[in-house]
Formats: sequence, C-alpha cells, structure tokens
Amino acid sequence: MNYKEFFKKLIRFIKQDKVIFGIVAITLLVIICIASLDSGISGDEPQYQYPQSVNLYNYYASLGKDTSCLSFFNLKYYGCSFDLISYAFIKWFHIDNHFEARHFMNAITGWGGVLFTGLLAALLIGWKFGILAMLLLFINPRFLGDSFSNCKDIPFAMTYIMALLAIAILVNYLPKINKKTLLFVAVSIAAAISVRVGGLILIAELFMFVAVFYIVKNGFKSVFSQKGFKDVYQIGFKLILTSIIGYLLGTILWPYALQNPIMNPIRALSLMTNFDIAIRQIFEGIMLWSDRVPWYYELKWLYISMPLFIVPGLIFSFWGFKNMKNGGFWAFFLWFNIIFPIFWIAYKNSNVYGGLRHIIFILPSLTVVVTIGYKYLFSLLKTNLHKALAVIVLVLMSLPTIIFMINNHPYEYVFFNKLSGSINKAYGNYEMDYYYNSTRKASEWILANAKKSGMETGKKIKVASWHPSSVEYYFRKDTADFQVVFSRWYERGNNDWDYAIFTITGIMPEQIKGNHFPPANTVHTINVDGKPICIILKRTDKSDLEGFKLKEAKQTSAAMPYFKKALQVDPYNEAVLMNLTECYFQLGFTDSAKTLIDHSLEFLPTYEPANYFNAHYYISKGNADEALKCCKKIIKDNFKFKAAYYLACNIYLGQRDLNSAEKMLGKLINIDQLDNQGVQMLIQIYMAQGLNEQGAYKKLYKKMAKSLDKRGKEKEAADFWDMYHKL
Repeated sequence: MNYKEFFKKLIRFIKQDKVIFGIVAITLLVIICIASLDSGISGDEPQYQYPQSVNLYNYYASLGKDTSCLSFFNLKYYGCSFDLISYAFIKWFHIDNHFEARHFMNAITGWGGVLFTGLLAALLIGWKFGILAMLLLFINPRFLGDSFSNCKDIPFAMTYIMALLAIAILVNYLPKINKKTLLFVAVSIAAAISVRVGGLILIAELFMFVAVFYIVKNGFKSVFSQKGFKDVYQIGFKLILTSIIGYLLGTILWPYALQNPIMNPIRALSLMTNFDIAIRQIFEGIMLWSDRVPWYYELKWLYISMPLFIVPGLIFSFWGFKNMKNGGFWAFFLWFNIIFPIFWIAYKNSNVYGGLRHIIFILPSLTVVVTIGYKYLFSLLKTNLHKALAVIVLVLMSLPTIIFMINNHPYEYVFFNKLSGSINKAYGNYEMDYYYNSTRKASEWILANAKKSGMETGKKIKVASWHPSSVEYYFRKDTADFQVVFSRWYERGNNDWDYAIFTITGIMPEQIKGNHFPPANTVHTINVDGKPICIILKRTDKSDLEGFKLKEAKQTSAAMPYFKKALQVDPYNEAVLMNLTECYFQLGFTDSAKTLIDHSLEFLPTYEPANYFNAHYYISKGNADEALKCCKKIIKDNFKFKAAYYLACNIYLGQRDLNSAEKMLGKLINIDQLDNQGVQMLIQIYMAQGLNEQGAYKKLYKKMAKSLDKRGKEKEAADFWDMYHKL
C-alpha cells in the first residue's frame, strides 16, 4: 500500500461519524479535566464530604469495625461511591492536593454525563446529532461549572443518564434482551444508587418504560395473548433479576444500606425527600428559607439559567418526536425524566437550594430533547448552504454563552441568561456563588498581597471568613504567617481579623444592591461580569473590636467612645450600629438608640436585630401597637427569628390578650422552634384560660402531636400522642 492510498483510507476513517464522535469526546475530556484544576472548593467538601470520605475508607479498611461514617452528621443517608473511590485514589497515590484531585475526578464524571448524553442522542437520532448533544451539554454553563467541584450532584447526573442510556438500549431491542445489556442496566442502576438514594426510581422506571414500550409496539390486547404472556414472563423475570442485582450492587459501597439492605434505603429515601437542614438564600430579591421556597422554585431557575440556544431545539422537538420511529414513546421517556423530578419537588414541598443543583441530573435528558428538535430543524433545510447557515446561526447563538464561560472561568455556574437580564439584573435577586468557589482566588490574592499593618494582635495575619474550612486549605502551607478565623458577615466588627474573605452568599439582597456595598475597606473583589461575588476586606481600624470587648465586660460607658470612633471609619458597620444601640438602651438613652436604628433600617430594612431593637424602642415609649408591627415584620421577613415571637407574646400578655399570645406561641410549634421557655409560657396561658396543670399539658401535647403529624414526622408525633393519652 502506498502513502496516498493510506492517507485516503485514513481520511475516510476519520470522516466516519463514530470516529468524529470519539475525537470530540476525547477533546472535551481533556478540556474539562484541565479546566477543573482552577476550581475552588465547594462549601460542602472540607466540612462534610472529605471528612466523610475518610470515615468511609476506614469503614471498609477495618472490615466494618470503624463505624464513624454512620454517625457523621446525616451523611450516612447518602450513597458514597464517589467519595470513597476518590479518597482511596488520593490515599493510595499519596496526593497532597486532595481537593484538586477530587475536582479532577469529578470533572471526569461530568464528562461521563456529557458522553452518555451524546450516546443516548446517537442511539435515537444518529451519531452526528450525538456529537451535537455532547457539545450542547458541555457549553451549558450550569452543568459544566458544577462539574468542577459539585461532587455529589454531578456524579449522580452522570450515573442517572448512564442508566437511562442502558434502559433505552434494552427497550430499543425488545423483546430480545441480551445478557450484556442487562448487565449494563444493573451496573448503571447500582452506580446511581451508590451516589444518591434517588437512584431507586430507576428501578421503577425500568419496569414502566419496558411495559409502555411493549404496549405501544404490540398493542394492549397483545399482552393477554399466548405470546404476550410468554413475553411478559420472560422479560419480567429478567427485569426482576436485573433490578435485584442492581439494587444489591448499589448497596455495596453504602455502609448505611449494608446495615439493613431493605429498610435503610427506604428510610433514607423518605428523609432525603424532605431534608431537615434548611438554609437561607436569595430568591426573587428576597431572603428565603430553603424549606419554604415557592412551588415553582426549580422551574424559575431553569427559566433564568438555561442558555438561550436550547429554546429553538425545545420548540422544534415536538415535531422532531413526530418524525422519529416510536417518537411518542421516546417523548414520554425523555420528558418524564425532565418533568417528574420537578413535579415531585413541588408536590412534596421539598427542601431545595443552590439553584439547579438538586435537578441538575435532568439536564442531560433536556439536552437530548433539544438535540432532537435541532435534528428536525435541520431536516427542513434542503441544501447544504442552508444547513451551513443554520450551523452558523447556532454557533452565533451559542457565542455569548461561550464568551461568558471563558471570561468568568471557573465560575461558569454563576450564569444567567438574557431573558433574566443576565448578571446585571440577577445580582442581588438570586444566589450567585452558592458553593463559595471564589474563596480560592480570594485566598490566593491575600497570600500574594497581604502585608502587616501593625494592628495585628499576634505574630500572624488573621484572615476571617464565614467559610473557614475551605479557606484554611489554601493557607495550610503558610500557617507560620497566617491564621484563619471564623466570622459571620454581620458580626465582623466583633471579631479580631486583619483581612477578611466574604462571598456574598448570606448577605441580604438590599445590602448587595445598595449604594454602600462593597464597604469602603474592600481591597479586592472576585467578579463575574463585573459584579463582585466575593470581597476581600482589610482592617483599617479596630475600634469596633475594642468597644465590643468592653461591652462584653459590662463596661458600657467605656465601650461607647470606641463604637463612635468606629462609625466614623465606617457608618455602615452593622455590628457597631447594633452594639452602640444596645449601649444606649442600657444607659436609658432610647432616643439616641432610635437614631441609630433608623439609620440601620435605611440601608437594611429587613435586618432583624435593627427591627427587634425598634420594637423595644416602641415598648419603652408605651406604644405596644407599633412594637407589635415590628415583631410581625420580623416574622414576615424571617419566620425563624424566634425572639420576635416571644416578644410579641409578651406584648399580648401585657394587653391581657391570651388568645393572641397563645396563637403566637402556636406558630413556634408549627415551625418546630418552641423551647422550654415557650412551653412554660404556654402552660401558664392555658392555666390562665381555666385549665388545670394536667389539662394544660394535655392540650400542649395534642397540639405538638398534630403539628408533627402535619409535617410528616410520625415517629416524633407518636411520642407526644403517647404522653397525651397517658394524661
């Protein structure tokens, strides 16, 4: 064979759609792995995921004797394959930069999600459009950005779409089912379960999709024929066996499930549907608790954070399915996996947060639907010129998204589309860097630029952060010069630090959008499209700290000059404003306190401490109605601010309004915030209403039990019902 023939054959080989698919896939793998090395640590990794990965490794290394993984927070309810495998890799190869290694491996799972999405599209509509599906998912900023450091949701998304691909292959060749396909289905389901208990739904989907496809292909009556009975028996037996194998394999890398393979996964599924731990987050310009988000929370996030190039594909997908073989079934197959998770979250009022992270596993299915729409759109174009122009238009539509990703790497996941007004309009109205990735760049800036000012209280420069566990990692090799300390944003004036790193997560929306943010002592910002998602402060004065120390030592008069000096440095330091307000109250200067309260509420109208002091001001003036308005405002803005309920209750008691006082404490029961103080207050109210002590406790236990029943906490409710009946 001469060289010319060789190169001709090589070119013909390379031009094959399968080969191009492989080349594109490998190229995307290289890009995503390299890009992942720039990522910062997610908020969950250093505090929860990585320590648990150590516990998991110790469990298996000790053959189950070390059970610390079963009592580390609530993480036992999660499958743990990624954490276990990644830590084993880090340990065996003695990798010091363990978080970078985790991100590298997580990027591979993200790429796996891209690959399996492409393969599913290739199975349904051909290799060319499999390539397009890979590219569309890869340039989806929310998916790519999470692929760097979201080590829980991205592995699940990868295993979920892998399982859907396996089920699609099985369904596509019914009634013939070979052993390799069944093994692929079992392993895929096992992989999904080993990451999240939600993977159990794939077992139900396996049976549902096989049944629907069989009926669609053969007709409902065929099920009751002799051949139908035979097919149902043979297929059903294989599916049951496959499901059992997948289920058991999925529990092997999940210690909690191993303790009781039947009941524990069921308990985990029940608990994970409504996660107990709630966080505050910005949504639609309001600070909300994640267990009280509106039903359309995930739908809204899809609307504002999906790149616009998916819109034409979505629109034309309805005709695209009509032009596919068995298109109705595949529409049901894909749309079910998009719609059902969103519906279930809304129906169950699930505790969700962090934008799309809890439904990120639907993006691969959504991408396949979009690709089907584009295939139909291209089929309408008859000439190569028209098709080339369509490709150019698609590239131009994608270009703004790609430019955003390049300009804002590694914060791709802080993306908002043009329909939402992009970053400019979303800023302060929706969460930005909810995973705190920007603390890495902030830490690196301090390491490169921080200098001692002479105000240090020791030999080290103190760096404060609301997220010290992630910041500490980047200072771990510089502990001789730096010390990382904890400080909340609204308490920063009470703590000793020289530099501070704060992401804007947790800061009230009106402050983020206000004219006085970031503060004057900001020395550097980490930006996305020009908007700061993380700020670095440099301490220029410690009068606020000195004043706080004196106030805590009950030296109120001595503390006040320091607070006044601190306000001259920064008139918008919330901690100083509240500390000085408290000093004025203690000394009886309520009108001076009111001046500071009004100033605070001008730039922070929903700030609970300022409104709480405002209520106390009106009480001092004998204006109970205005004080109650302040309490109700606090409860409206933050229904978990317990002190406002107790203050309102006391005001009602002062007005001899026992019913209103009882209702106020009843609200605390409904949000599971009633403590011993509230219990005693309620008992006294019931007794004042004419009940004896036994009757008062009986009424309380009944109210507690009903509230718990309503919130689905049957076990806790049963304890109160038991105490109720004993009385």
